[in-house]
Amino acid sequence: MMKNKIIRNMAIPGVLALLAIIVPTILIKAGAINAYTAQILTLGGINALMALSVNMICGITGQLSLGQAGFEALGAYSVIILTQNIGIPLPVSIIIAALIAAFFGFLIGFPTLKLEGDYLAIVTLAFGEIIRVVLVNLKGITGGPNGKQFPSVFTTNLEWGPTLSYFVIIGSLVAVIVLVLNFIHSTYGRAILAVREDEIAANSNGISVFKYKMVGFVIASLIAGFAGALYAPFIGFIKPDLASFNNSINDLIFVVLGGMGSVTGSILAAFVLTYLQEFLRFLQNYRLLIYPVILILVMLFRPQGLMGMREVSFVKIWDGLPGFFKKLCSKFKKEKV
Repeated sequence: MMKNKIIRNMAIPGVLALLAIIVPTILIKAGAINAYTAQILTLGGINALMALSVNMICGITGQLSLGQAGFEALGAYSVIILTQNIGIPLPVSIIIAALIAAFFGFLIGFPTLKLEGDYLAIVTLAFGEIIRVVLVNLKGITGGPNGKQFPSVFTTNLEWGPTLSYFVIIGSLVAVIVLVLNFIHSTYGRAILAVREDEIAANSNGISVFKYKMVGFVIASLIAGFAGALYAPFIGFIKPDLASFNNSINDLIFVVLGGMGSVTGSILAAFVLTYLQEFLRFLQNYRLLIYPVILILVMLFRPQGLMGMREVSFVKIWDGLPGFFKKLCSKFKKEKV
């Protein structure tokens, strides 16, 4: 009985995840979803990966980082250099680029996470600006302030480009979500949650606070680097501004709106805000005011975010559908009578 319940609890979200990947991919290839809408959905997937990265360090580990865009830029430029200059195949370059970002996360976190207070936020903010300035000045490698192009099948093939982009990036997002959720429920994940709730109590119970902070920070850097490594071939052009403070704040807004510590909440917020920004493009630069206004309203009326620390349970939603349709049918019959 217990085994059947576990299989069922894994099968329902698994099937929904596969449908979220396969159905839109087929619709994009068939032309039912146009290339512009497909691009917005795919960009939402990259933003959702960045939201996962910020949520890992801010919501789950409990440390404030303001430089996750710097790790994204590292991943983006690394994949270009590895592919164009060294000749490494793109899939391998994406993995190596993510590992490079994780390595820099280790270098930044090792001296900083031993400190208390807001030192991590200040150092990560400085790290993002250092990365941006270095990318601007290394003109021979990075293209300087003009940026660097990266033609690939994602962008140059008009027939398969949008379809392949969506399939690869949303598929990668689903894989990362599964890994993150499994990590949170593992021994390491529960130790990190204990550190987030009370460092003194965790330390008194034999949990190495510094060690688990480092684990959370490195994983967050890895995810950000992976998002950047997917961003470069998808967009086909990147600039040093990718590492700017504004981009880090935008990623933080996804998490604040969705809920600190809620994986599904931050992902939903990333997709909604990505679409909202494109939908309001007719407002030109005034649409940039939307993010600050949303942030102010959330801080005033729901500071814990839309989801708080709760997660969307697709199993509970599935179990509730029969009762919902039963009530809907009975209501319809009464109105008809």
